[in-house]
Amino acid sequence: MRLDKFLKVSRLVKRRTVAKDFADHERVLVNGRVAKPATEVRPGDVITIQFGVRKMVVEVLELKESVRAADAAQLYRTIEQS
Repeated sequence: MRLDKFLKVSRLVKRRTVAKDFADHERVLVNGRVAKPATEVRPGDVITIQFGVRKMVVEVLELKESVRAADAAQLYRTIEQS
């Protein structure tokens, strides 16, 4: 699954266009490397997202094409949040 789509489906980012902008501005890392919006995400990958001064690190647990808002948090595990 594409990185921008995963961020949107998992509700880590509100819209896919916002996820694309984050990746275009090098604010998203996958497994420690700067990621593009089309980077393939797999279970076990570690995603780091920089929201201004706030940073969030999550591990991908599962991939789904669509998910209800209540179940979105089951797609990832938060490792670090600051």
